[in-house]
Amino acid sequence: MQQQTIEKLHAMRLSTMADALRDQARQPEIDRLSFDERLALLVDLQHTAMLNTALAQRLKRAGMRQTACVENLDLRTPRGLDRGTIAALAGGQWIRQHRNILIIGPAGIGKSWIACALGNRAARDGFSVLYKRLSRLLDELAVARLHGRQARALTTLARTRLLILDDWAMVKLTAEQRRDLMEVIDDRHGRASTIIATQVPLDRWHDMIGDPTYADAILDRLVHNAHRIDLKGESMRRRRDPADEAPGAAAEADEPR
Repeated sequence: MQQQTIEKLHAMRLSTMADALRDQARQPEIDRLSFDERLALLVDLQHTAMLNTALAQRLKRAGMRQTACVENLDLRTPRGLDRGTIAALAGGQWIRQHRNILIIGPAGIGKSWIACALGNRAARDGFSVLYKRLSRLLDELAVARLHGRQARALTTLARTRLLILDDWAMVKLTAEQRRDLMEVIDDRHGRASTIIATQVPLDRWHDMIGDPTYADAILDRLVHNAHRIDLKGESMRRRRDPADEAPGAAAEADEPR
């Protein structure tokens, strides 16, 4: 009878519960537990497995450049990264309020790492996340237009709770790219959150977007409700004495941007 139950659990894709039930049968002391307690253990294991699987799928779909997490951020190296700010952002309330984050600083200071760490935290909290370099996103939208799939692509972007746009405004946008970017930002305004990571100062964004009308509209939707993280200091790529590092800080130095 138990074997039939295990087979049915597998058929229902409850393999963790099925394996746990088999393991319980091999434990003589399991009889000390009541039926409710044994069932609770099985359900807890299956529930945890389902949460882990869902998280793995969200992280895979996110496609983040860095395997980073907020717990491993280097908060000791002076660069303008405030412990209180990171702790507050890790709580995720800014995503629930549909606010944005601007991470601005020189090359090698760790902008991408910080953005991906916040993206990882959001995925762990159950939010959908997507990481894209801005140039790659605009290229993909141009290809989608050629194949008649742009509306679907824009809908997917609009429904993503957290969009990370890396290497923002690195090159001047074309007229077509400005229109596509405006569609993306406008669809998400007041409905979802965006992280911008760039080494281009905010006062140059108008020039890089190219058209004053589009620039005003895009920046109004991005900047007015955004948390701003201004990073300064030396590149995190330089080699440092491991004895001077906070736990996990060396990992951040591997490939910061």
